[in-house]
Amino acid sequence: MKAEIAAMIDGILDREGGYVDHPSDPGGATNWGITQRVARANGYQGHMSQLPKATARDIYYRQYIVTPGFLGIAEIDAAVAEEVVDSGVNCGPARAAKWFQTALNLFNRRGADYPDIAVDGQIGAQSLAAFRGLIAKRGAAVARDLMIDALDGLQFGHYASLAESNPKFEDFMPGWVRTRIGNARA
Repeated sequence: MKAEIAAMIDGILDREGGYVDHPSDPGGATNWGITQRVARANGYQGHMSQLPKATARDIYYRQYIVTPGFLGIAEIDAAVAEEVVDSGVNCGPARAAKWFQTALNLFNRRGADYPDIAVDGQIGAQSLAAFRGLIAKRGAAVARDLMIDALDGLQFGHYASLAESNPKFEDFMPGWVRTRIGNARA
């Protein structure tokens, strides 16, 4: 694992913190941001309060970086990848991938800069080519800012929708906004 990927995972582990079993969280018991369901699916059978940080790190790498194709984003821009991976950890990798694809389509000026891509939650060659197209058109720094701002906006909209539809989620809004929105800015 490359050093920048390890640092990204460590940042997410720090934001997630240790063991929590909040009554308003439908994910139930979590440790290092890993739910019991995800831990069990990845072979961990112990009590969630004892989930080793190294196990969480491995789950993050496999399930939230490699499997959804986010490693390809990291090879292009580490800050955008961190935003996508962090969103995937908190909201699901397929949702984060769709936000990434949606943002790319919104920034291509109706296909003038690069072709639209499918918003299917699968980050592959076409999604990465579109990201490179955005960078080629806008420059790396502007493309990074556009993508992070768009991803943060989509993520906030998701959180707001959750809290509006189920007041239990209001318990988490201050923490989500404080630790998840704007956290990938360098």
